[in-house]
Amino acid sequence: MSPPKDTKLNDGATEPPLEDEVIHNGQIYKRVREGLADILNRPPTQAGEKGQVKQSVFYNPIQQFNRDLSVLAIRVFAQDLAIIRRARHERTLENLAKRAKKGNKRRRCWEGHAEEARDGRNIRTEEGPEASQDKKRKREEESDHEGAEEVRETKKVKTPEESQDKKRKRDDKGHGEEAEDVRETKKVKTPEESQDKKRKRDDKGHGEEAEDVRETKKVKTSEASQEVNEQEPPAATTNAGQQQCIEDTTHGGPDSTKIDGPLTGNTGAAVDIANCQSEEMPDGHHHREARHDDADSDKSWLKNGLSPGPAPPFRILDALSATGLRALRYAAEIPHVTSVTANDLSPSATASIKLNVAYNGLSEKITPTTGDAKAVMRRTENQAKESYHVVDLDPYGTAAPFLDAAVQAVTDGGLLCVTCTDAGIYASVGWPEKAFSQYGGLPWKGPQGHEAGLRLILNAVATSAARYGLAIEPLLSLNIDFYVRLFIRVKRSPKDVKCLASKTMVVYNCDHGCGSFKIQYLAQTREREAKNGDKFHTHSLAQGPTASPLCEHCGFKTHLAGPMWGGPLHNPHFISRILGLLPSVDAKVYGTIPRLEGMLTLALNETLFQEPPVIAFPETAGTELFTPLDPALRDPHPFFFNPSTLSRTLHCSRPSDAEWRGALIGLGYRTTRSHTEPGSIRTDAPWHVIWEIMREWVRQRHPSKEGAIKEGMAGWEILRKDRSRKRLNDAKQELRDSLDKAESVEGLRESVEAALYRIGKETEDTAYSEEPNGTSGQKDVDGLQRELKVVFDEKLGKEAAGKKLLRYQMNPRPEWGPMTKAKGGP
Repeated sequence: MSPPKDTKLNDGATEPPLEDEVIHNGQIYKRVREGLADILNRPPTQAGEKGQVKQSVFYNPIQQFNRDLSVLAIRVFAQDLAIIRRARHERTLENLAKRAKKGNKRRRCWEGHAEEARDGRNIRTEEGPEASQDKKRKREEESDHEGAEEVRETKKVKTPEESQDKKRKRDDKGHGEEAEDVRETKKVKTPEESQDKKRKRDDKGHGEEAEDVRETKKVKTSEASQEVNEQEPPAATTNAGQQQCIEDTTHGGPDSTKIDGPLTGNTGAAVDIANCQSEEMPDGHHHREARHDDADSDKSWLKNGLSPGPAPPFRILDALSATGLRALRYAAEIPHVTSVTANDLSPSATASIKLNVAYNGLSEKITPTTGDAKAVMRRTENQAKESYHVVDLDPYGTAAPFLDAAVQAVTDGGLLCVTCTDAGIYASVGWPEKAFSQYGGLPWKGPQGHEAGLRLILNAVATSAARYGLAIEPLLSLNIDFYVRLFIRVKRSPKDVKCLASKTMVVYNCDHGCGSFKIQYLAQTREREAKNGDKFHTHSLAQGPTASPLCEHCGFKTHLAGPMWGGPLHNPHFISRILGLLPSVDAKVYGTIPRLEGMLTLALNETLFQEPPVIAFPETAGTELFTPLDPALRDPHPFFFNPSTLSRTLHCSRPSDAEWRGALIGLGYRTTRSHTEPGSIRTDAPWHVIWEIMREWVRQRHPSKEGAIKEGMAGWEILRKDRSRKRLNDAKQELRDSLDKAESVEGLRESVEAALYRIGKETEDTAYSEEPNGTSGQKDVDGLQRELKVVFDEKLGKEAAGKKLLRYQMNPRPEWGPMTKAKGGP
């Protein structure tokens, strides 16, 4: 439904600009359009200094990137959920088909018994009355003998007085016929009477069985007959005109499977699913009545091989909605969405949401509510049908108070979207006590602070979810401008929760020295293989500490950061799917596509632990799942280093990015950028290799200025380990030791001669080359191979020519930032 046509105050504009003024219901509003949604607000009357309008948080264009990214991420997640539902549905159809086959066998066995009964009567007719009577008499005599035994046993238990009392009571109550039957049963029957009565019962029973079989055959419809004779499992797809329904309940039994998506199948499916009636299966199970949600049909189901019809439920909670812009865009731009709850604590904000929802014509999909976000989310606790497939937290400040309720409000396998804008807490060491109270960890001092902040928030979400047996998988974790944005899949898996400790780490950071760091995980997880070939994990304590109190490279003190999340920050398959959507979306709707492409490409390249997958294009998007990662997987190479920081430590010029990449690639290491810091290098090279490259840079290209580095500085200890000076330093140290140990002049002379001899012998054996890249096979004090050959090859490190990407956003306008905190209206 399109918004109502209002009077435009900016005449001559064919399309409404980003901001204009309109008259709606007799009131003048300032209209802002973003994506496919419009929001209205009263024009501001207050002005700041120099006549400028005072800043307001009503609409912050800086966060359009956040909203564009959120819409696309949820859209990809919804496509993935649709595929999962379809797979569940196919498994359910297979299970139903198996049950139907079991029922068919029972029916066939039942019909076989009836046929045998008819054949028995025919055989008796063909054999003649005498032979048939003889066989019948034998069966009757055996039956009468067993019946007489049972009667005698019964009589032994009851005394005559008890039997007469019981008969009298039944007679008094009017059960004359029943009493008569009892008396007739207790009479002693002659063989002739027993035979006649037995023959009558058999003839009557065979006739009823045959009649039941005939009635069964008459009742069967052509579709039910096809179900009985169906031998193969139903196909995965159906004709476009086939009926479907949605079932969100489970069948009883070990083969039960929950159906979350539209039910499809061949017309000969094992159950009449198209009618969605509660019917009894042949094996006694019941197909529960399915529930349809009122929603528009989703054309993407056709694209995914599913037939059209009512869309499956896809519920979103915008817990802190403000003007409702985010909820409006979700409802208008994501085709899978069936309902959006837009909540806010402020009644004035809820009134604004209602106004905007009505203006955009989305009243059928969006439900505005007023209340505490935590209370709204806790209403869905232990109520799977009311939980949300997506919960979005976008507060002004920290999201920490809402995390515990949010992880419980998300359905199993749902998506949790989290925004935190308190970078001064999680990415700075100004208030470490505040960071610990909010996120359960200490921040990092240095350029890696923003990535550490991401991991602190992820750890807070993971620990909140783990209390309820929920495991998290970060699909995308980004540091954007002045805030972080996280997209996290939450699923119920107590087994995966056990891997959390082995993915939680603390970091020893040399923040006052050279800037190097070392990681310590809290626990260990090992993969084992059972005798039957199944994989499982074992968990144990980690040995520690992994680092000494002093930095092994410069000798300065280290400080702790964390505990924090030590697993992957992104799922590369999820990022690839979002990148695959970008060529097909409208640039007028998503105005930040260049930045989306640049930042997502950076995030994709950060996943050094596996090869980035091929980007999925729109024609294949929605047909394949984005693969979940191993729950025990760690990020083997977290964080990055900044070459500028290293150059300041050694008081030399900075190598170019191409020279750095060329040196690392030449040594066999991989390298990329980090999306959190411009000019950063993320690599799988260890720190002793990084510092050796810097020492070679000083030695080959740009020596440090004489006297710039003094003893006691971080750079002094690092350059002391230069391999070209190692022999001289070793000789000096040995001579000092000789002087300290010498007791006489003669002993001193012998010690010096021995030291000089060893130094000369080492020189002859190692044949140390004086070329810039000369090498030998010995190791220095760092364990570094002296045969390490460092070449600053700019050609090797130059990135391949391709599309230019907007990787890092510059401040787009004056007074850029989170703006003033909103205040509730009257």
